[in-house]
Amino acid sequence: MQSYQQEFARLVREHKSTIYMVCYMFSNDADEVADLFQEVLIKLWSGFKSFEGRSAVKTWVYRVALNTCISLDEKKKRRSKAHEQLAMDVDIFTATDRNSEQARLLHSRINQLPPLDRALVLLWLEDISYDEIGAIVGISPKNVSVRLYRIRQQLKSMSSPDND
Repeated sequence: MQSYQQEFARLVREHKSTIYMVCYMFSNDADEVADLFQEVLIKLWSGFKSFEGRSAVKTWVYRVALNTCISLDEKKKRRSKAHEQLAMDVDIFTATDRNSEQARLLHSRINQLPPLDRALVLLWLEDISYDEIGAIVGISPKNVSVRLYRIRQQLKSMSSPDND
């Protein structure tokens, strides 16, 4: 049992930044990101014994993290429809240079996308191949290509004249 726990601890250490990045794409709130991170760890722990290695460990971690975050995001949206949500503009960057402004703008636009599209953008930004992205989210590489093209078009259309 000890080696099983050590192996899981190693997996978490190796993929901690990947898990955190996925969680961050689904929330701007540090506490909520921490909660998402914990939920992903719980799901990884529950599925760790049954992981058969049919895909790369990184692919499996991405799949579990994305599915967990998407599922919780959808639950949150269903709940927020029943209750009025307070608008909270959280500034995730403290710098005011041009690059930080562009990063804030891009993050804001990406957060307006549906959960699966956000996941695709995250994986693409991580420089993951279309084949692996498809394996992670469960669609064909061609579908990944088409969806990313449409997402880029959608992000471009979000720009207004005063943002250019």
